[in-house]
Amino acid sequence: MNNQIKHPKGDRILLLTNNILLTIIVLAIVGPLLYVFLSSFLEPNAIIRKGLSLNASDWSLEGYTRLFTDDTIVRGFINSLLYSTGFTIVTVLVCLFAGYTLSVDGLVGKKVFMVFFLFTMFFGGGLIPTYFVIRDLGMLNTIWAIILPGAVNVWFIILARTYFKAVPNELKEAARIDGASDLKIFFKIILPLSKPIIFVLALYAFIGQWNAYFDAMMYLDDRELHPLQLVLRSILIQNEVQPGMVADVEARNELMRISEMIRYSSIVIASLPLLIMYPFFQKYFEKGVMVGSLK
Repeated sequence: MNNQIKHPKGDRILLLTNNILLTIIVLAIVGPLLYVFLSSFLEPNAIIRKGLSLNASDWSLEGYTRLFTDDTIVRGFINSLLYSTGFTIVTVLVCLFAGYTLSVDGLVGKKVFMVFFLFTMFFGGGLIPTYFVIRDLGMLNTIWAIILPGAVNVWFIILARTYFKAVPNELKEAARIDGASDLKIFFKIILPLSKPIIFVLALYAFIGQWNAYFDAMMYLDDRELHPLQLVLRSILIQNEVQPGMVADVEARNELMRISEMIRYSSIVIASLPLLIMYPFFQKYFEKGVMVGSLK
């Protein structure tokens, strides 16, 4: 028995066009990533001469060796993990509390609070006033300058609020009849049902902070506190390879060879945490985004 669906000619053309476009988009995304990944294992001179090569003599792990033996890269990686993890925890907690509060029916002044939050999405104080606030609060050259300023994300609050509004009111009313407080309802009933939106917010927050470097460039003068992305920025844009990586290199062409190798390797290392995280978050991702965006 043939259960294959027979689409009309117009639908078949549309599906074929969509498949072709999606294939082109995937190739446009995967191609550069694959090129960078393979290039990180190749000698730069071999790439210049003949491009990607499968010849074993052209392959090398020197770029990764120099990265993992350099204190600047290792320290930057640890700093990025610390900043991204701390930022994710604080942001998710703040946005969940705010989103749940704004989802409660009968909250006095709810519309005023929503207007206030939405206003900040379109208007901000500006870079210089923000810097003065961070400075006057004594947060310069501290982890709090990276974690606190962006912890209140209005878009995350809206996603959480919409998700919580989809939770049946009967559950909350039944808990209140049993004498449960709002905090107990939130922690005992709402949070266990909110894994999809929690994982989505956590993934968004972690990725956003992991890829960020501007706040660190503005508020952190101490190089010991620089995150990985700021270190990589020096390598990729300013071509500042740390002395420890090339201490044994004297010739200029050798210096350029090592710099190029380190660039490719550093990009791969910086992408690893995100590539590792996403498969574990994927099952919650679609459900959390759809439920949190539509009601």
